[in-house]
Amino acid sequence: MTTSERMKMAGGEWYTCIDDELEALRVAARDAVFEHNGLPPRQRGNMGPALRALLGGVGEGARIEAPFHCAYGLNLFLGDGVFLNAGCTILDTAPVRIGKGTLLGPNVQIYCAEHHREASGRLAGLEIARPVTIGDNAWIGGSAVILAGVSVGEGAIVGAGAVVTRDVPANTTVVGNPARVVTRR
Repeated sequence: MTTSERMKMAGGEWYTCIDDELEALRVAARDAVFEHNGLPPRQRGNMGPALRALLGGVGEGARIEAPFHCAYGLNLFLGDGVFLNAGCTILDTAPVRIGKGTLLGPNVQIYCAEHHREASGRLAGLEIARPVTIGDNAWIGGSAVILAGVSVGEGAIVGAGAVVTRDVPANTTVVGNPARVVTRR
């Protein structure tokens, strides 16, 4: 049985991102993002209608400021009251789950894709997707970067500009590049 590149991506296997089915999904996401980013704020409300329909799940009162970018949208799940400030980019090749009450500052970036370590693999478009989970009531500071496979615990704080390469325990504050724990609450 042949496994599609989309199925490989969803299964956490190496897949080729240069694929017609995946490109069609990215085009649909770009269209929804374009609408969201182009609507006047009063007309857009918390989220453009096409983007809301595209996302994997949207909790009550979740809000995404413009501009915003996502790769697929269908792998993005927002809890109640989640707030994404302007300029956030989420490359959701795997599920990205953001817990209720969590706040993302401006220009936060979440990357689920890891490219192949060998140049030949990168040239072939090989990627592997690893999920990102952010617990309830976390705060991700502006311009922070969260890398593939990372979990940020409930109530955690990620300082502005931090690069999160490892899991962040609940109720801790991390800063720096790579992010390191500076306080536990």
